[in-house]
Order: sequence, then structure tokens, then C-alpha cells
Amino acid sequence: MLRREGAAEGKGRAAVNGALVPLAVLRDLAPFVGTIHGQHEPQGLLDPETHVDLLDGHGALLDRTQAVGEPFRRLTAAESALEDLRRDLREAERRRETLEYQAAEIAKAGLLAGEEDDLRREKVLQANAGRLATLSNEAYDLLYEDEASVVPHLAQVYRRIEDLAAIDPRFGPHLEGRAAVRAQLDDLALFLRDYHEGLALSPGRLDEIEARLALIERLKRKYGATVEEILAFSERCRAELETLGSPEEREKSLENVIRQAASEYLLAARELSRDRRRAAHDLERKVGAELAQLAMERTRFQVRFDPDAPGADDSRSPTWTEKGLERVEFLLSPNPGEELRPLARIASGGELSRIMLALKSVASFETSARTLVFDEVDAGIGGRVADMVGRKLRGIAERHQVLCVTHLPQIAAMADCHYAVRKRVERGRTATHVTALGRDERTEEVARMLGGETITEAARVHAREMLKQGLRS
Repeated sequence: MLRREGAAEGKGRAAVNGALVPLAVLRDLAPFVGTIHGQHEPQGLLDPETHVDLLDGHGALLDRTQAVGEPFRRLTAAESALEDLRRDLREAERRRETLEYQAAEIAKAGLLAGEEDDLRREKVLQANAGRLATLSNEAYDLLYEDEASVVPHLAQVYRRIEDLAAIDPRFGPHLEGRAAVRAQLDDLALFLRDYHEGLALSPGRLDEIEARLALIERLKRKYGATVEEILAFSERCRAELETLGSPEEREKSLENVIRQAASEYLLAARELSRDRRRAAHDLERKVGAELAQLAMERTRFQVRFDPDAPGADDSRSPTWTEKGLERVEFLLSPNPGEELRPLARIASGGELSRIMLALKSVASFETSARTLVFDEVDAGIGGRVADMVGRKLRGIAERHQVLCVTHLPQIAAMADCHYAVRKRVERGRTATHVTALGRDERTEEVARMLGGETITEAARVHAREMLKQGLRS
């Protein structure tokens, strides 16, 4: 694998490390080969979310950031668990209130097993109390009180049966049960008398029974088909109320975890914030110096923190993150008098590419991308600045594999090797061919950059000299 890569001039010509890859698919390879820095599709450093990592890498603070992240993760996990617990507690409290209401409603009714049947029977009696009194009284009179009542005449009946039995023995058996018949009639008469005397006709009692039955029907619609089922439902309510314990201990434990994790987080995060600001001043100074070498000496570069300073109190803030107390963003002002703006709002593609180059040259951090692709880094520059850009790219190649698409011979001459990418129409379809260039072919390509399609011997001599100087630099 080659250590450094460069590119030859012209449309469709690029240097690619050991693989024949068409220029058209370089961006499709970005997830696999690394980061692309192009004029119209800036990535990586233009995402403000990456800036804090870049700053921490430059200040050798990545281990410190991880130390901040550990208590923060414990903090957020405990906060989430506490929120879930309290939500469950609210649900449990609502359930408790419902159960207490249901149990109290049933208890207030004072239902008794079998009560409904008793009430319905009493309802029938109360509805027919007058008729019952008349019938029972008349029956008693017919047995005892009337002149022709049954019981007083019963003795006369049996005396005649005795006379009949003396003549005809077949009447004898009927005399044997006369004592039992008399006893049954006496019992019946006494029951009729007591029943009549015990009848209590109450004008309001029937209304009371109707109201009570209506209450039972209402409770049956809510809690069960019978009084017995309603009472069983009430028992289940009381049993569930007993099981609904209050997890205060769990709540207190989570609150303690939150306090401890927040304290550890703040201690580590505040120290990290102080060191980040020192690293930011160093990064601003060094990037400014790099930009001056790239003909952007009036460009201002600044690291902005949000908030400007970490809060003094210990209260939980929405700005707390796994990476610390603040958000970091790189700002630039390309020209005097212009306000500092985020990198993503820098309009000039050429300036933006050089800013990316300056950051990559200065930063001592290691990015996750092993291969960096620079597209149109030469836009709007030439001469001494182009030579400096080439040297910067070569310096970055000491730490990363670099692929560069360029139109300038000063930059191309810094590469270790070149590939030519050409498109041809074959059988009505466009085909792309990638060819590794040898030493003489590299000279021809650089000479073409210097002199155009008509290559002179002077251009070749100049190209060979540039390639030699590139290898020595």
C-alpha cells in the first residue's frame, strides 16, 4: 500500500491508492475509504457535531471526555428509570383511587348474600298485603269463629262415624286418624291467626324495597351479575389494594444515584471545559498561522463554546451531554469586516477547501478515516500558494492516505504516484478506464498541466524538475 497519493491534472484523472476506481464513484466510496473534502459537498469537518471531538483530539483530551461520559450515562439511565418509576407510581395511584372508590361504593351498599331474593319475595308480599290479610282472616273464621266453622263441628262428624263403624266395620280405619286431623286443623288455625296478626302493611316499605333493588341492579351492571359476584369483586379490590405497595425505597435509591452521578459528572466536566478552552486558544493560533501560509492571512478562525462558560450552579441543564457541558463549533470570517460564521455557511469552495486543509495540517488528532479525498482543493489559487497547498497535502499524507483531484501541477508533482481516469464511448455506451502512470507518463501529464495539449520540451524539462522536487520535499 502506498503511503501518499496525488492526482494528475484534467477532467477524469485522479490518483487512487492501488485500486482502479473511476473518479465518478469516489463519493460512493466515501463510507469505505474515508472523508471527502469537495467544493460543493463539504463533509466531516462541516458538521458541528464533530468539532468537539476534533478539539478534544487536538488537546489530547479524548480520555478525559470518556471519563465525563461514564457518569453522564449513569445519570441519564437513572433519570430515565426514575421517570419510568414515577410514571408507574402515577398509574398505581390512579389504580388505587379506582379500587378504593369501587370497594367503598360496594361497602356503603351493605349487601348481604341472598338479599335480592328476600327483597323480591317481600316485594310480592307488600304488593298483596291487603288481599293476604283478607284471605287469612276468612280462612281462620271458617275454621274456628263462624257458626258453621269446621273445628267445632268436627266432633259431631266423628260421633256419627263411630255410630257407622258400630254397624259397618269398614268405617273403623277412619276413626284412627281423627286425632291427627284435629291436630292439623288446630295448627292451621293458629298459623292463620298469627299470620293475620303479624301482617304489617307499611305504605313506605314498598318504595324502600324498590329503591334497594334499583341500587342492587346498578351495582350488578358495574361489578357482577349477582350480589354474590359483587361481594367477590369487592374482596378482590381489597386484596389488590393490599398488594399495591409504595416503592419509596427504589425511588430514594435512584435519587441518590442521580445526585452522585451528577456530582461526579460536574467535577470531571468542569475540568474538561477549562482544558478545552486552553486547547481552543492553541488551535485558533495554529490554524490562523496555517491560513496565513495559504494566502488567507486575513481570515479569522475561532472556536465558539455554547454556553460561553460552564454554569456555576449544580442544577441539571439541557446543555449537559455525554461529551461535556458545552457544544463546540468552529467559526470563520474569510475577509476583514465580515462576521464570524459557521463553516457550513462559508460560500467560497476554494477558501473552504483550504480551511479544511489548514485544520487537517494543524490538528494532532487521529480521525477515523484512513483515507482522505480532497476534491478541488486548488480552486482559486496558484503559484506560491499552490505549492504550499501541495506541501500541506504531503504533510497530511504522513498520517493519512491522501487522494487528491487537482488542476495544478504544483500539487500533482507532490504525489508518489498517479492514475489516469479516462472515459470512452464503446458500442454506444460510456466506459471508464483507470490506468496507472509510469514515470514518463507522469512527466507527460504534469507537462500537459503546464503547457496545455501542445507539450513542448521545455514543459517536459520543467515537469521533470517539479517531480524531482516533489519527491525531495
